[in-house]
Amino acid sequence: MKYFTIAELCRSSTADNKRIDNTPAPEIREKLQTLIEELLDPIREAWGKPIRVNSGYRCPALNQAVGGVSTSQHQKGEAADLNAGDPTKNRELFDKIVEMQKTGRIAFDQLIDEAHYRWVHISYRKTGNRGQVLHL
Repeated sequence: MKYFTIAELCRSSTADNKRIDNTPAPEIREKLQTLIEELLDPIREAWGKPIRVNSGYRCPALNQAVGGVSTSQHQKGEAADLNAGDPTKNRELFDKIVEMQKTGRIAFDQLIDEAHYRWVHISYRKTGNRGQVLHL
């Protein structure tokens, strides 16, 4: 893990404020490590500039507190919401990720432009990645 840490993916001001224990179980930690190794670090390397994680792992209580859907991959340690600084930079990051997928450098389950590039959601599954590119 070159750029991102599991601790960074578990950090949450909402969890802190609501006193929610967002410590991942060992199997979730393993998925977070895979997410970093397969997607986040390669994306950061190709991007060449810092990327902030808005939201990574969310235990069920935290997921509910932030209004996440019950099927959220964040709860499984398979997703992260990224921010490159502003909507223009997030769109550039999104386009870079699509290019990396098209050239076979990475595979992802879902890449989602959230709310006109307010942030970029990306997820990864060990098997069965769908390669979906969505705009919500």
